[in-house]
Amino acid sequence: MTSAAPRLPALLEALGQRAPRGMELGLGRVREALSALGDPHEGLPAVHVAGTNGKGSVCAMVESIARAAGLRTGLYTSPHLSRFAERIRVGGEMIGDAALERALAAALERVPSPLTFFEALTVAAFVAFREADVDLAILEVGLGGRLDATNVIAAPLCTAITSIALDHQAVLGTTLADIAREKAGILKPGAPAVLGLLDPEADAAIEATARAIGAGPRLRVARAERGGRAAEIAVERRGRAAHVAGPGRRELEVQLGLRGAHQAENAGVAAGIAWQLAGRWPEVDQALAGGLAAARWPGRLERIDAGGAQVLLDCAHNPHGAQALAAWLDEEGPGAARTVLVFGAMADKGWGEMLQALAPRVHRRFYVTPKGRAAAPLDALREVAPGEALGDPRAAVARAIEVAGPSGLVVVAGSIYLVGEVRSALLGIAPDPVVTL
Repeated sequence: MTSAAPRLPALLEALGQRAPRGMELGLGRVREALSALGDPHEGLPAVHVAGTNGKGSVCAMVESIARAAGLRTGLYTSPHLSRFAERIRVGGEMIGDAALERALAAALERVPSPLTFFEALTVAAFVAFREADVDLAILEVGLGGRLDATNVIAAPLCTAITSIALDHQAVLGTTLADIAREKAGILKPGAPAVLGLLDPEADAAIEATARAIGAGPRLRVARAERGGRAAEIAVERRGRAAHVAGPGRRELEVQLGLRGAHQAENAGVAAGIAWQLAGRWPEVDQALAGGLAAARWPGRLERIDAGGAQVLLDCAHNPHGAQALAAWLDEEGPGAARTVLVFGAMADKGWGEMLQALAPRVHRRFYVTPKGRAAAPLDALREVAPGEALGDPRAAVARAIEVAGPSGLVVVAGSIYLVGEVRSALLGIAPDPVVTL
C-alpha cells in the first residue's frame, strides 16, 4: 500500500468483516447513509444496468464508449477478481489507494447505521464519483434490481436489462417472470430503457412494469435474422465483428474487443444506451465503434499465456453463462481433444447443468474447491462427468497446463472466485481477502 493511504488496510479489513452478515436487500440504510454524506448520488448523470448475465460486459462497453467520447467516467461493478478497488473505476482506472481510503472511511465511519459489505462499497462509489467529478457514472446492479443498493438513483439517463435467466431463485423468485419483475425495479418514470434478448415471459413482465410506472421508450435488441419492429436494435454476428442497426437509420459494423457470440447482443444493448446518451453528448455517437472495439473486461473469455500454454478464464458461474462458454468453445476452441477443464462452483449454483454443458467439450476435467462460501462437493462433480478431484485450484491449473501442452487450451470456469484466484496467481497479483458474497 502507498504511504498516501496508511489506513486503507484497516478499512479493507473492516469492510471484509461485514461480509458474513450477508445480503440484506433494501434501500433504507443506503439512503440514510447517503443523506448523512450530503447525497453524493443526487444529480449524478448515470446509466443503470441489470441482468442475469452480460451486465458487466455491457457496463464495460458503455464506459469504453463514453471515455472514447472524452467523458470522465465512473464505473461501479461487482464482484472483483483480485482487489476491492476493481469495483470502483474512474477514467478507466481502478480507484487509487488514497481516494479509496477516503471513500471507505466515509462509508464505514460517517454514517448513522452500519451498512452491509455491498451497501458500504456502493456508498463509497458514490462518494468517490462526486470527489472525482465524473461526467457519467455507469452502475452495475449487484443482485436483482428493485431492492439493490444501487437503485437509489432516482433519474438515470438510461436503464438497461441485459438478460433474464434462473439464478438466485431463493431471493428473486422461482420463475422468469418473478426474476424479471425484480430486475425491472430499476426502470424509472420517463427514463428510456434498453432490453437485451429476453424470453417472452420475462419481456412481458418487464413491459408491464414499464407501463405501470410510466418508463420512457423501450428499445429491444433482436437478432437480425429474426426481423423485428422498427424500434428494435438488430444485431448480427459476422465473425469477430458485430453489425448493429438501430433507430433513425443508425448502423455500424465493428470488431468487438470482447470475445464470444453473445457479446454481439451485449454490443447491441451498449449501442442502444450510447444512442440515448448521444442526445446529451453528441460526440458519443461518433465514439461508438471505437469504444466497442477498445472495450476490455477481465475474466470474460480472457486468454493468458502461461509459460507457452494458453489459459482461458471465464466467469461463467451459472447455466446461462456456461452455455455461452460452450458456444464459444464450439465456434472458436481448439476442439475437445486439445481442451482441458478446471472446474469448481458454488454449491448454490446450477453446477450440474453447467458441467453438463462444458464436459462434452473437453477431454480431461480437474475439479477444485474455490475459496468463498460453500462449494459444490468434488465427488458430486465427478458423478456428473468423470474427472480428477484435486481440490487446490493452483495445483489443478498447473496439472492442466501440463496435460494440455503448448498446442492445447486450459479452460477455467464455474465460479468467479475461482477465476479471480487463478488470474491473480497467473499474473502475480497480490489479492485482497476473499469475500463470500
